[in-house]
Parts: sequence; C-alpha cells; structure tokens
Amino acid sequence: MKKYTCPMHPQVLKDEPGKCPICGMALIPIGKPDHQTENNRHGSHAHGSQQAAHPHDKHEGHHTNDFLKKFWISLLITIPILVLSPMIQHWAGFDLKFTGDKYLLFALGTFIYLYGGMPFLKGMVGEIRAKAIGMMTLVAIAISVAYSYSTAVVFGLKGMDFFWELATLIVIMLLGHWLEMRSQMAASKALQSLVALLPNEVTVERAGEAVKIKLDQLNNNETVIIKPGEKIPADGSVIEGVSYVNESMLTGESIPVRKESASSVIAGSINGDGALKIKATGVGKDSYLNKVINLVQDAQSAKSNTQNLADKVAKWLTFIAIAVGVCTFIYWYSAEGNLSFALERMVTVMVTACPHALGVAIPLVVAISTTLSATNGLLIRNRTAFETTRNLTTVIFDKTGTLTEGAHAVQRIVVLGDYSEDELIQYAAAIQQNSEHHIAKGIMTLLKERGLALWKSENFQYMQGIGVKGTVDKKEVVAAGPNYFSENKLELPEIPPEIDQRAETVNYVLIAGKVVGIISLADSIREGSREAIVKLKEMGIKSFLLTGDNEKIAASVSGNLGMSGYLANVLPHNKLEKIKEYQDRGEIVAMTGDGVNDAPALAQANVGIAVGSGTDVAAETADVILVNSDPRDVVKLIAFGKKTYRKMVQNLLWAVGYNVVAIPLAAGLLYPHFMLSPALGAVLMSASTIVVAFNASLLKMSKIR
Repeated sequence: MKKYTCPMHPQVLKDEPGKCPICGMALIPIGKPDHQTENNRHGSHAHGSQQAAHPHDKHEGHHTNDFLKKFWISLLITIPILVLSPMIQHWAGFDLKFTGDKYLLFALGTFIYLYGGMPFLKGMVGEIRAKAIGMMTLVAIAISVAYSYSTAVVFGLKGMDFFWELATLIVIMLLGHWLEMRSQMAASKALQSLVALLPNEVTVERAGEAVKIKLDQLNNNETVIIKPGEKIPADGSVIEGVSYVNESMLTGESIPVRKESASSVIAGSINGDGALKIKATGVGKDSYLNKVINLVQDAQSAKSNTQNLADKVAKWLTFIAIAVGVCTFIYWYSAEGNLSFALERMVTVMVTACPHALGVAIPLVVAISTTLSATNGLLIRNRTAFETTRNLTTVIFDKTGTLTEGAHAVQRIVVLGDYSEDELIQYAAAIQQNSEHHIAKGIMTLLKERGLALWKSENFQYMQGIGVKGTVDKKEVVAAGPNYFSENKLELPEIPPEIDQRAETVNYVLIAGKVVGIISLADSIREGSREAIVKLKEMGIKSFLLTGDNEKIAASVSGNLGMSGYLANVLPHNKLEKIKEYQDRGEIVAMTGDGVNDAPALAQANVGIAVGSGTDVAAETADVILVNSDPRDVVKLIAFGKKTYRKMVQNLLWAVGYNVVAIPLAAGLLYPHFMLSPALGAVLMSASTIVVAFNASLLKMSKIR
C-alpha cells in the first residue's frame, strides 16, 4: 500500500493524501511521483516531464516558497527591531529614544511572532494532537516564552526585553527550515527523473498506417514504431529492425545493448541509430519502470532498525530538552535571581536541542540510497535486509542462471535402445515443450536446429528437481536426471565415458519405463562470476555453490571459480534446510538465486537476492533484485550497503554528538567565560540539520562500484 509523508516530518505516515497533522503541509507520496500514481489508478501512466504538475507538487512548491517569503519579510522586520532594541544600542554605542519607541518595538515584535512564528505555533498544536511532541513544540515554547516576557517588560515588568533575540531566532529557524525542505523534497522527488524517461507521444501502427497518439492511449499488443533517438514508451518485444538501445538509466549498464527480432525492450530506455518496431507487452502499470518505482516506494516507506533507533532517540531528546530547559530556568533563577537571564538560558536550551537533525538523518539517506540503487540495477525491497548486507559472512549461489549462463546446449546424444538420435530428440522435446527449465530450452533449440517435427504430448507432469514426464503416441515418456532413479529406488544406469561428468548435465530419456538414451548438456560460466567470487574473498566473505547437479559438476564449477565449497544433488525443497544449517552455525547468510524455485531458500536467508533478466521483477520472496543478473552486482550490493550504513551512523553520531556538546553550553555550563545566545543556538541547530542533509547527499557523488 502506498504511503504519504510530510517533507518536514518524516515520522508522519498516512495511507492516503491529506495534510500533516503537525505543520499542516500537504503530504507527499514516499518515493513515487504522485502524478504517476494518479494515472496508474486509471489504467495509464505518466507522460514525462512535460506533463502538468499534480496538485501535490504545487503544494510542495507553495509551502517551500511560503517559508522563503516569511523569511524575507521577517528579515526586513528584524532590522528595525534590532535598531530599536536597548541591548543592541548599548553594544553598538548609540542611543535612539523617542516617544512610543517601546510600543513600536512591541508592535514589530508581535508581528514577527505571529507572522514568522505561525508555522511553529501551528506545528506545536499538530504535534500535541498527533502525540508526537518534537521540534515544533520546542521552538514554539521558546518563542512564546521570549515573546510573553518581552511583552511584560514593555508594560511594566523590570528587565530587558527579548524582542531582538525573538526576531533573529525566528528568522534563522525559517531559513533553516527552507533549506531543509529543499533537501527533503529533492530526495522525495528523486524518482521523477525516471518518470521523465517516458515520452509524451508515441507512434503506433493502426490499420496499416503510422499514427501519433498520446502515451495514455497506448494499449498492450499494439505495434509501436520507434525512430532513432526516441524513448521507448513501453516494455515489449522487437518484431522488426535492429538497433542498439541505451538502458543505463534503468539498469546501470553503460554499454548500449543490441536489440533485434525477439529481443526484449524496457520502457524508458533510449533507442540508438536504428529504427525498431515492437509489440507492446507492458504498458503503464505493467511496465518494468512502474514496478521499479513501486519497489522503491515500498522500500522507502519501510523503516529499518536504524530508523527506529533514530526515532526513539529524537523522541527522548525532545523530553530531555524540555526537562533540561525547565531545570536550567529553575537553577539560574535561584542562583542569580535574574528572571531575564534565567528565561534566556531556558529558551536557548530548547532551541539548541531541537531534534530535527535526528528526524532527517536516516530518511534522507534511505531516500537517496534506494533511488541510487534502483538506477544502478539494484532493486531493494527490504530495507532491514539491505542493512544486514554489511554483516554477511557467507553468500550461497544457485548455479544455473546465477553463476552460469543458464543456456544449456546439447553436447552429446547417446542411444541405448531401438530409437534413432532424431527420434530420441523428438520424444524428449515432445514432453519438454511444456517446461521452462534450461534443459528443456536446450533440447527445444536442438530440435529447431535439426528441423525436426515437434510431436504432441499429453498428461504433462513436472517433477520438481527431478525432471518431466508425459504421454507421447500413447507411450509414457520420462526425461529426468539422476535424482529420478534415487527417488524411485532404481539402479542408476552407467554413464558412457565420452560424457564429461565434470562439466555436462546428464538427462535420461525413458520410454515405457526403459532407459532408451542419454542427452548431455553443458552450461557456460557467466561473465563476471569469477571476479565476483574473488572480490567476496577479499571482503572476507565465504562463497558456496548450491545445485541440483551431481558432485562432479558442482566440484568442477566451484573449483573453477575458486569458491569456498559446494553443495550438490540438492532438490529445490531441500535448499531451505541447507541455508538453515549455515545459520545454525552462526553464519549470516545471503542466498542468491533465480527467485522462482529458490523462493523458500531466499525467504529463509538473512538476505534473499534474486537475479532476473531486465524485466523480471516478480521475485516476491527476495529482499533485493539484481536486474542485470550479474554476479558482480552482489559485491556492489554489499559494498553499497556498507557505505549507506556508514552514512546513517555518521548522521546519527553528528546529530546526537551535536546535542551532547550544545545543550550544556546552552544551559550556561561555561558561564561567565562563554554564553551561547538563543540566536547562536538557533544557528547551530539549523547548521546541524543542514550538515546531516549534505552528508546524506554525498551518497549521490559516490558511484556504486
């Protein structure tokens, strides 16, 4: 379910749009541009950067501009307040007195309190109603105490008014809020750059003619014409033409990818110098781009352990600030008997201790890192699991399609019965045609290469981790691996010496219960697998191969890649148990697989990593999806997880450390040698928030390697 939050108060999470109960700002969708969602609700999708802004976007800009406007007007009013303040006159060495000067000062102070301070006063009411007392409450109490005391001085109370400190405090807080809102909204809108990848118009072929239509009028199964340099409007399959397509903004792969007949294309990628015709298969909400945005939105809305810790610290800091502020007032009033000085110390403590830096410390890092990951082919579905990557001790890889290409080619056909090679292939292909397994694809490819007829089959049955069977020409045909014989307690036939069991997968063909032939297939090591294993070893992380293949193949692949070990002859439903065995030994385990038959193991692992080709993002049990199916992306994921966590810790240490130092100074610990004024306290508080936002944004400057 989509969540909405306030740019200024990320602790506010709602299931539907509305206003923030704390500050009254319009809530914005987390991670996902709202006009994208609105269009999807009606079955279409966003039209790119030229589309009219959604009302929420206008609200965001309005509130940002409102803070800036309040800042400038309050700054102008602050100038005469400073000139009229007795304290400033004393410091500057001039004396400006005239009839009614203190009432003019009161009027200007009242204006700036009500006009410039209104966001904080409203925010305090909202926080109290939402039972989420925080920064707004602290600032509102501070400026209200300063204003009330100063007003009392104007009308007869002995002491020095606070109007100049009230004005400078409000001005600095407004500026700090405006700067922070810009940082927050930049992060929350980061994915709009992805939506802008879609074109406004698209050329389709209707009734034999090329017709230009709006993007939201495009339907699945329509033929789309894409000229050189144009953006691809929907997921689809090439039916005519050859070109190189730039998918870097979606997958992080910088080299353009060759596309020809039957190749898949992704919405948002950019066509090269050739013309293409595609059949649209993923329009609007069905597109890969939209799935990416949904995944990022979910990841950004989910709070991790670090975020929960930051929320708790911010909550307690608020209560500590109020308590320390009250105690500071009591102490100084008792010790000095000076009401003005005691109030000034209390106000300074409350302003200085605002937990805003803590409030944005983690959400900004989350928003930036999740979006940056998505645009580099790493789709994070589970924030907590992503944080766990920094502690991984073991990575277990499924073999086929993960460390190997998964495109098995037939190597040898051994006839053991009364059938010819071609008949053996036809019987095997007849039952394999209903399977999506890599062995089935290899046999079907050979059938086409030899130009053989595909026979019909009935009663198809898939035996997980074993093979397939069915009826062909009223004969029961089985195509299976060695596990079929152990499961049925049958004697395993001898494998001919010409088959290299260290590299070839053996598939037996049985007709009417009798073994009539053997088809062996081989898979090639995926580019990047060896480099990934080497990098993991350098990180001190063990790697193991997990496969349903026999010991010899597992040992060959594992040894070739330099892995820590292997687990062979493991059926899909037993993979989960193998993961648990490692976890029981105290290992923190990541499982990397295809996300389909590895689902139980992916769910059991501390971090489940699904590898899938470009548009396959349906691995519901995985915590992270590697779009490019590149084993090296596992290393990138772990490295970026560590880097992201470091940013979170740095922000937390800065936000907490700042308060540890600033609160005692604000309370007057070094008085009379040093005294922190309310205005300087506000500057430090705003500066700490900006430092945290800047530190989070540094993630953008570091490439995911």
